[in-house]
Amino acid sequence: MQLALQGLSHRYGSLEVLSDIDLSVSEGEIVCVVGPSGCGKSTLLRMAGGLEQPHAGQVLLQGEVPEGVRNPLTYVFQDFALLPWRTVAQNIELVLGHHGLSPAEREATLSDVLARTKLSEFRNAWPRQLSGGMKQRVAIARALAVKPAIWLMDEPLSALDSQTRDLLMDDLVDLWTRTPFSALYVTHNLAEATRLGHRIVLLSRRPGRIRSETRIDIPLNERAAHAAELEAIRLDIWAQMREQALQADREIQHG
Repeated sequence: MQLALQGLSHRYGSLEVLSDIDLSVSEGEIVCVVGPSGCGKSTLLRMAGGLEQPHAGQVLLQGEVPEGVRNPLTYVFQDFALLPWRTVAQNIELVLGHHGLSPAEREATLSDVLARTKLSEFRNAWPRQLSGGMKQRVAIARALAVKPAIWLMDEPLSALDSQTRDLLMDDLVDLWTRTPFSALYVTHNLAEATRLGHRIVLLSRRPGRIRSETRIDIPLNERAAHAAELEAIRLDIWAQMREQALQADREIQHG
């Protein structure tokens, strides 16, 4: 299944946020979207998931829904979105309630995603007992439980410290290597984008337009051995966006 964004434009009143975005996510591809603050990255993701309707253009899911998929699209947010009165297992089970699964099927799914996200021993823990990294693992496990065709990821690692972010990136690479998934992944962190993205799409300052696309052909599970090459890609993208990032920063401080 492929996600296609065709001619998307959006505005809030007189403020033009996005302009004429053409973008696709192919099966098994992680597309990272980067750009200066306020360029419309999160708005683009909300429109991709149907949470907001564009003023122009369309969002299409193309191709057959893969066998076993319970939700064609699912979100992973930066704030974890866990219910504090539910355990780890109960937070994950919440998304399975409307899929007609038997108790045995629910337990099999739960055990599988807990194991895949290294959470099996934490199934009865409460969110307040978990670190930020563990909370985000629960959010990822919850997404895995519905077997999405396409993940929509809104800065999922931005609330974490650098060491935890690195560990979670390794976990995402491991998950993708075992079972490739498709994702539209919004981030402000260029090192994160070069570590996880098959393609990096750079948006301009508002209104967001696609300035460039960078394809990285190094397999995800081999990128640790190509640090210098990835750093060169990061620096090239930063050189393209630095001036606009500075302008956006000034706008936020003084606007």
